[in-house]
Amino acid sequence: MNRTATILLTALAPVSWGTTYAVTTEFLPADRPLFTGMMRALPAGLVLLALARVLPRGVWWGKAAVLGALNIGAFFPLLFLSAYRLPGGMAAVVGSVGPLIVVGLSAVLLGQRPTARSVLTGLVAAFGVSLVVLKAAGALDVVGVAAAFASAASMSAGTVLTKRWGRPDGVGPLALTAWQLTAGGLLIAPLALLVEGAPPALDGGAVGGYLYLALANTAVAYWLWFRGIGRLTATQVTFLGPLSPLTAAVVGWAALGQTLTPLQLAGMTLAFAATVAGQLGVRQPTVGRTFGPAEGTGAPEALRGVPRAL
Repeated sequence: MNRTATILLTALAPVSWGTTYAVTTEFLPADRPLFTGMMRALPAGLVLLALARVLPRGVWWGKAAVLGALNIGAFFPLLFLSAYRLPGGMAAVVGSVGPLIVVGLSAVLLGQRPTARSVLTGLVAAFGVSLVVLKAAGALDVVGVAAAFASAASMSAGTVLTKRWGRPDGVGPLALTAWQLTAGGLLIAPLALLVEGAPPALDGGAVGGYLYLALANTAVAYWLWFRGIGRLTATQVTFLGPLSPLTAAVVGWAALGQTLTPLQLAGMTLAFAATVAGQLGVRQPTVGRTFGPAEGTGAPEALRGVPRAL
């Protein structure tokens, strides 16, 4: 498969994550972010594990646990914490620094020297996202800001470490995705029970919403994302992240009756241009050096009142 096709397929992941906010607000129980995170990750991981029929071996038990914690288990709770403590789209803006974190970590862990172009592209992407999602804000919450930054750092570290560690011989991206989703879901499950109590009663709309999130929005989307990281550079993949808040804004306009101002449209143009620029002129990984697959530092999910989702 050529590079363009790989980029387009990988981009379907953040596009899918951009629908999470609408599904969450329209169909799912309110104020159950940890339960929702668990319902996204654990069923999807178990389904993929049944399909892959491959368990980790040796050191990969530990590596799968670390990657699952960074990409799923820590990322989801930190993301939701920031979403509920920060006003407007501030959580999305803080999270949009993910590509810059990946550029820095790639220099340290992957030996990919940062360029002025990649740094500038990351700044333009963050600025474009801020124009799309940032609302009038009150006083900022220190804990919320710290959680938003930590969530971006967690996913960024997971992306780069997945690229660095690669995959065991004979193990494909489906199995690696299953390991991470299962590990992350198992990490969130006891936290959801302790913090939020027993699971809520679910109606038909909630059941359908959770099925969509677990299967299309998580199992398929994360498989595409981790598969893309195995074939592209970590920087290329993370620059697809802004597609998530952009998709959320479009879905809000098309399905929820939200308006898009000229300033938001300008921000969407900037963020999309930065996404495209992030795919150009990037040196591909050297053949023979195995780096494995890894969701996106780009855009989290279910931000209260914020068109941004992972």
